[in-house]
Amino acid sequence: MAARPQSVLFACTMNTVRSPMAEAIARHYFGREIYFASAGIKRGEPDGFAIAVMEEIGVDMSGHRPHTFEDLADASFDLIVTLSPEAHHKALEFTRTMAIDVVYWPTPDATATQGSRAQMLDAYRDVRDRLTTRIKELLGRGPVTGG
Repeated sequence: MAARPQSVLFACTMNTVRSPMAEAIARHYFGREIYFASAGIKRGEPDGFAIAVMEEIGVDMSGHRPHTFEDLADASFDLIVTLSPEAHHKALEFTRTMAIDVVYWPTPDATATQGSRAQMLDAYRDVRDRLTTRIKELLGRGPVTGG
């Protein structure tokens, strides 16, 4: 990517786990320099596991209220990062007539994990940590690695 984006939209399916986590992480590290938002294809409900694993790293996501692409007040983003196949399709459709870069970061859906509370939390932590690494790589802090 040539220039660092000044505004980034993170998008996933329900705007309850992946995209709000990415938005919160990005704001935590780069919020004074770049505008961040998130949206989903459908509106879900706030996710307690996502809130809990973000609190572990000192990021408060408890105030997030899920919203959709249609809820966006402004569509003038430099970059849309999609985190699910459905969101990628929607973003490409959404930007069909706009000069907005769209990139796809395949990201596991932690809500699909089954098992104990500890196993669920581990799945959410994995998503959080993957997103943190990718965001730091994209925006200029941290080592650039594959994946």
